[in-house]
Formats: sequence, structure tokens, C-alpha cells
Amino acid sequence: MTTVMMTIYILMWPAMAAVVLVLLTVGVVKDIVRAKREGVPFV
Repeated sequence: MTTVMMTIYILMWPAMAAVVLVLLTVGVVKDIVRAKREGVPFV
């Protein structure tokens, strides 16, 4: 493996984890906003 390929392979995992974290955060924020708008508890 070349150095560039190894670097891309290593940096790919934190980038994928960051995308998943953003997706989960957006989903939770949407649920909180919807619960507040409907007047029901979030939990």
C-alpha cells in the first residue's frame, strides 16, 4: 500500500464516525423540536 492510500484508509474511519454522529444529532434535535411543538414530553 502506498503512503497516500494508507493515509486515506486511516482517515476514512473518523470521517465516517463524524457523519454518523451528525445524522444522529440532527435526528434527536428534530424529535425535540417536534415534541416541543406538539406539547408532549421528549422522554
